Amino acid sequence: MAVTRATRLTEVVGKLGTTLDKQRGLRTVGDLLDFLPRRYLDASKSGRLADFQIGQDAVLVATVVAARTRPMRGRKGLMLTAVIQDADGQRASLVFFRAFGHVDRLVQGAHGVFRGKLQTYGSDLQLAHPDYTLFAGGADDPIYRGGLIPLYLAVKGATDMQLSQAIRLVLEQVELDDPVPAAVRQGHRLLDLHTAYDHLHFPRDDPDWGRAKRRLRYDEALVIQTVLAQRRAAARQLEATAREPVSGGLLEAFDAKLPFELTDGQRRVGEQIAHDMAQPHPMYRLLQGEVGSGKTIVALRAMLAAIDAGAQAALLAPTEVLAQQHARSIGAMLGELGQAGMLGGADNATRVALLTGSMTKSQREKVLLEIATGPVGIVIGTHALIQEHVMFADLGLVVVDEQHRFGVEQRDALRAKALRPPHVLVMTATPIPRTVAMTVFGDMDTSVLSELPRGRQPIASHVVPGNRESWMARTWERVAEEVRSGHQAYVVCPRIGDPMDGSLEVGFEDGAVPEAETYDEGEEPETPRELIGVHQQLERLRGEPALAGLRIEMLHGRMSTEDKDAVMQAFGAGDIDVLVSTTVIEVGVDVPNATAMVVMDADRFGISQLHQLRGRVGRGDAGGLCLLVTETENPETVERLEAVAATTDGFRLADLDLSLRREGDVLGAAQSGTRSGLRLLRLSHPSDVELIDLARQDATDIVRDDPELAGHPELAKLVAERISAEQAAFLERG
Repeated sequence: MAVTRATRLTEVVGKLGTTLDKQRGLRTVGDLLDFLPRRYLDASKSGRLADFQIGQDAVLVATVVAARTRPMRGRKGLMLTAVIQDADGQRASLVFFRAFGHVDRLVQGAHGVFRGKLQTYGSDLQLAHPDYTLFAGGADDPIYRGGLIPLYLAVKGATDMQLSQAIRLVLEQVELDDPVPAAVRQGHRLLDLHTAYDHLHFPRDDPDWGRAKRRLRYDEALVIQTVLAQRRAAARQLEATAREPVSGGLLEAFDAKLPFELTDGQRRVGEQIAHDMAQPHPMYRLLQGEVGSGKTIVALRAMLAAIDAGAQAALLAPTEVLAQQHARSIGAMLGELGQAGMLGGADNATRVALLTGSMTKSQREKVLLEIATGPVGIVIGTHALIQEHVMFADLGLVVVDEQHRFGVEQRDALRAKALRPPHVLVMTATPIPRTVAMTVFGDMDTSVLSELPRGRQPIASHVVPGNRESWMARTWERVAEEVRSGHQAYVVCPRIGDPMDGSLEVGFEDGAVPEAETYDEGEEPETPRELIGVHQQLERLRGEPALAGLRIEMLHGRMSTEDKDAVMQAFGAGDIDVLVSTTVIEVGVDVPNATAMVVMDADRFGISQLHQLRGRVGRGDAGGLCLLVTETENPETVERLEAVAATTDGFRLADLDLSLRREGDVLGAAQSGTRSGLRLLRLSHPSDVELIDLARQDATDIVRDDPELAGHPELAKLVAERISAEQAAFLERG
């Protein structure tokens, strides 16, 4: 029988295959080969008793020096006690209350790996509930061959030795056609696939399994990059309407009336976007820019270019507050250029419309008619933009602000409203891990704005222990000092709370717990405590002596649209000194006079969210202050907050976020968290990023010459096995 990766395990290893299927879902030969060791023991120096504390699960290489049986008291049968000795000469005992099956194996001189909880019995060390795998040791060992012993995830009913024997049997019979072309393997000094599996399961030394893992990581990178290369090739076949630059249009008129000079970065990115929009296939570009780097100006110039070319542009914002802020600021920047059909409007003017879910029926119907018939050139809105009844006359450009706040399906729904595939620009300040992942994989063309506008002052950040009264007193004194200097302040809370009882069960913004819950994989959660809500904090601050006489108001997402708008306008006009808010002010809110921010329960926010919040201050010429208040005693969490306080470089923070949260599910909809979809690749490892870059070029070359992979059947088969059509679509859409 020819054994291939698809051969069922039971046909090769019998009953053990059934056990592996039930316990670990391993059904085929390929599944077993990909069931990789979680670590290795070095028989010559690893796993001594001295390496473990009492109560720990010990795994050690040792030799049986004595064994005896004796009748058990009060029950039939024999019990077996064996004494093992490690390389240091230290001893421990093993006790089996049923000697059968062990008495002929655990004899003096038997050598193997022993596992169990390290305990004491009298003055002696003992391994409780022991498990063991015996082997001959050395290069002549029929299974392990060398000094490294692979340890696998536990399989009830199968030992590591049995797993190794099964894998040895499989490798002796399996026919593995290599999916990576020989020329590519030679060029990158990659092992062939059979040798890679052999070195992973039976390594002679550390370099063996290191080279083998490098090969499998490359395979994973090549599979993803091949799918992306095929998708890019298909996208180039899509016919978008080229939106070429127009002389004497709105964009030129807008640039001429700007009261400041564009930065070099803004001009460079504008040229990249203009080039992409002039192509007959859709643009899909990510604009990464520091908080306050001027992304909105870049996006507005792109929208005006689309209007010049006869199209409409839509800006999708995650919150009503941000959508309203964008509508006001863009309307103000355009002036008469945004007042088509109105008294004082320029001859070549366009019109800006706002569409949100809280509008009245008559307001919404009026806006929908103007969008469908064309007088409106720029449509700004929330999720209301993607509703089924929203129709555009000719949607040519989609801008998604803070793209991580939207699901993939939501972004796609807006793109689908165009007659032909529109050009797409997505913007973010601090990229979330999944955005970083898709950028590394090359799914999106990327533009970066790293310089801040001239005159922008730095923001100082500090971590404040919220359980120390003197520190908190000084915090509110600093807020008062900023207000007395003519400035304003934000106080941000993780939840809305309840004006009556402060119940923990109600009142998170948008009904969701803050994102920091995705951090610290494997750690025990801290003891739950009541988080500070907006209502609760408002009352506290109004009674704070240091803030006496200050005008303090609140803002959160469950207020009516009219109330939210009134509060933001009052704050922007300087009629409110301190604004107590949820994360509703996280993005887009621009009040240059606000110079201080206090974030309560800062440990409950993610890195990107803290960076976004901090970006609401220091937007004028007076600099900014951000105080991160926390009562946590978790050292890892405090270290994370200190890292945020130590830098305002959003790209360094994105790297930190990636190392903590990983890249999210790059093969599905999960935006972040421990579920990655990647088996071996880790984007926090520079060597893996290098492999991804190599694989991208290789995949591009392969797909350019053979788009359907007809000449690479094994690679096509591997792609089909690893990535479903749905996952491939997620990869394409980012």
